[in-house]
Amino acid sequence: MTGAVACTPDHGVGPGGRIASPLSKGLAMVQLSAQTHIRNDAIRAVMDRLRAEHSDCEVDRGATDQWQLRMHYGLLHATLEDGGALIRVAAQDETCLSYMKMIVAGHIAGQLGSTGGLRWQGDGKDAGTPVFFREITVVSSTRLSPHMQRVRFSGRDLGRFAHGGLHVRLLLPPAGRQQVWPSMGADGMIVWPSGEDALTVRVYTIRALNVAEGWLDVDFVLHPGTETPAAAFAQNARAGDVIGMIGPGGGGVPEAQNLLLVGDDTALPAIGRILAELAPSTRAEVLIEVDAPQDRIVLAAGDNVAVRWLYRHGREAGCAGLLPAALRERGHSVDNLYVWAGCEFADFREIRRIVRKEWGLPRDRHLVTAYWRRGAQGGDGGDEE
Repeated sequence: MTGAVACTPDHGVGPGGRIASPLSKGLAMVQLSAQTHIRNDAIRAVMDRLRAEHSDCEVDRGATDQWQLRMHYGLLHATLEDGGALIRVAAQDETCLSYMKMIVAGHIAGQLGSTGGLRWQGDGKDAGTPVFFREITVVSSTRLSPHMQRVRFSGRDLGRFAHGGLHVRLLLPPAGRQQVWPSMGADGMIVWPSGEDALTVRVYTIRALNVAEGWLDVDFVLHPGTETPAAAFAQNARAGDVIGMIGPGGGGVPEAQNLLLVGDDTALPAIGRILAELAPSTRAEVLIEVDAPQDRIVLAAGDNVAVRWLYRHGREAGCAGLLPAALRERGHSVDNLYVWAGCEFADFREIRRIVRKEWGLPRDRHLVTAYWRRGAQGGDGGDEE
């Protein structure tokens, strides 16, 4: 559930619209840790590559054989020696510690083809049900607009999903079979069911969450005429249907004096969640591209929120170019602006170019994400394939 892994400096609460980090907001200051000792002649090159890939995260620079990365989910400390390495990870709760183990194990497997018998000692579960997994049950399913369906789920112990990221992965079991859920391997990697038990996995946003009452809402974008398993599930969902959920992850609610939210249908759930949790002192300007006026949904309102709807009127999603055009029309005229955007890949590239090249916003003043890519199926970048 980790997705792209950023450094803490890019995700800490601070001026200019930084993203709230699980390491700095909402968690008790409790440090959990685990370590693994790897014997492999190739491990030095593997760890050197990890260090290079996350050079912006490095602290205590200068040592060749001993270094530390301060990452979004926790700390990674490596001590290299002839023919091996001692790797320690630390985090402020079991979910983040598990994510840190997966970062290390996933990198090693990607470089060497396997984790090579890696085993962790210390805090956290070595095997069994992932600490970040929940089984959730459909309570109701409601059509919000021609292209949006809201499903309410009930679940137990949802408090951890109230912070640490807006996004989760929903696990859809195959129809007509008893659910088989993922488990954790001793190396820290998820063991996924396969064959006839294989799950459909999609990234979604928690639109609303009530920890005390034990429910959460997820909004699904519907794609008429397109085979999209998650959207089909939402349309056909019945009370009592059971699926899985792992998370949370991804970025949180931006904290900024002036916030510009930009997105298409797939970003509507995240935009809705951000507006619902917006600080009264923050002014939010919102640009949203949908098919037609019938696709508007109710969003949190106030004197500090201004929403502009852009309509394709029959043009294909991701081809209309309405969002980049609206940005250029608007121009960059507000100090202390933070830009958040989620959309199709082509618009993502253009919006990123506008805010970086034309507006000159530094990296800590914007987050632009490709939520989906036209022609691609089953992507993990956003709220539906």
